[in-house]
Amino acid sequence: MDLLNPIIVLIALTVLVSAYAWSNPEVMERWILWPYRMSRQPGELYRLLTSGFLHADWGHLLFNMIAFYSFGSIVLGQFQASFGASKGLGYFLLLYLGGIIISDLPTYFRHRDDPGYRSLGASGGVASVLFAGVLFAPLNKIYIMFLPVGIPGFLFGFLYLVYSYYMGRRRGDNINHDAHFYGALYGVLLTVLLLPAVLPYFLEQVRGFRF
Repeated sequence: MDLLNPIIVLIALTVLVSAYAWSNPEVMERWILWPYRMSRQPGELYRLLTSGFLHADWGHLLFNMIAFYSFGSIVLGQFQASFGASKGLGYFLLLYLGGIIISDLPTYFRHRDDPGYRSLGASGGVASVLFAGVLFAPLNKIYIMFLPVGIPGFLFGFLYLVYSYYMGRRRGDNINHDAHFYGALYGVLLTVLLLPAVLPYFLEQVRGFRF
């Protein structure tokens, strides 16, 4: 395993920051997404990014990082094959880090007058990478706990978007489903913008799919 692999570096950084914040409440308080405070302290908009390196617990952290690792290598490889090593890495970081920031903006505007609302996690960035990966490999199977069979990536993506949109409107739990939804949309839009040929490829693969 290449320890200088940017995916490994991002995962290691996220694990270290999350673990450090669990034992340092002041860091957690200072870096978590807190729309109410941010709207009144413009200098704290950095929380849109730093909150993506914080997680609620080990389960939350491991789920996000496993998903990121699983799809990140596909996306990074495609970007670097298309744009070269340095530029491809830059676009990959724009996808992941940009996904964290962009996916949190709707949450920020929705909750900026709610003093009790806070949010954290890399879900927006992970969703961006995951859906870029689905565009590149729409027929790859995705496995979910307790299901004995894999779900084709394009079908999983559709169900993921519907579920995230529904739960975001329902607001029945403390999970920021809006970050999942908007992160996924950002990932698709950015990838198609950078590599327009991926869209007809994706559609051709899906049209030829047979159960």
